[in-house]
Amino acid sequence: MMFAKVVLTIAALAVSTTNAFVQHQPLGVSRTITKSSSLNMVADDAKVVLVTGSSRGLGKAIALELGKNGQKVIINYVSDGSADAAAATVEEIKAAGGDAVAIQADSSDPDSIKKLFAESVEAFGTVDVLVNNAGITKDGLVMRMKPAQWQAVIDCNLSGVFYCTQAFFKLASKKRTGRIINISSVVGQIGNPGQANYAAAKGGVIGMAMANAKEFSSRGITVNTVCPGFIATDMVDKLDEAYLETVTAGIPLKRLGKPEEVAGMVRFLALDPACDYITGHTFNVDGGIAMGA
Repeated sequence: MMFAKVVLTIAALAVSTTNAFVQHQPLGVSRTITKSSSLNMVADDAKVVLVTGSSRGLGKAIALELGKNGQKVIINYVSDGSADAAAATVEEIKAAGGDAVAIQADSSDPDSIKKLFAESVEAFGTVDVLVNNAGITKDGLVMRMKPAQWQAVIDCNLSGVFYCTQAFFKLASKKRTGRIINISSVVGQIGNPGQANYAAAKGGVIGMAMANAKEFSSRGITVNTVCPGFIATDMVDKLDEAYLETVTAGIPLKRLGKPEEVAGMVRFLALDPACDYITGHTFNVDGGIAMGA
């Protein structure tokens, strides 16, 4: 039972609790809230990276990691209420030496995703790397789970990844190069009571990545997946210290993961030349909790 609690907390910490795409206008996408500005520290060969759900949490850590490496980052955020956080993330990236803009969109609407990519191209000319990070949880036992709970998680965590991947492929296939990194979860590998919807969606993302890797390989596009485990975020501060000690004892490395460690793996998959020959694989950043999955 304690293991179930551990994995449940993993899921809560590894994703945002709200959809990283929300309609701003009837047709789906707002204008960028912050204009880009080229900085001297931006790399000459900077990649344009779209990170969904990146105004806070793991998405923000990923965006900052890429930004401080001199990349151009598109911050996708949740709703009007997240606009300030998205703008702040943009400024952090610029201060760290990268460049960024923030764009709002709705993952459940394919037309909205098309507009998200159109505005991304308008801002930076292209999109070189897609990081599918956005996700939500709506937990409940199967016998009590409402259709709306099931569908909302599938729409965001699985269909949203598909729509973004589809839109990205249309850009990348013309250039015959590109990288996709999907953020899944160990719950998609080992399951968890009360999260049938989440486990199904995250497991589906892993399967989709392998299918896409085979399908896209002829166009020079790689597709890989990262599965975070129990990651230390601001949410951990709210947990009881004794409970955290018990959780940590169940992790082979005997400590929580750091957002920067997940972000580092994403940076490697997104930017390192070695990853030109890595596709269709899943990389766990979990301290060993899902070892053997």
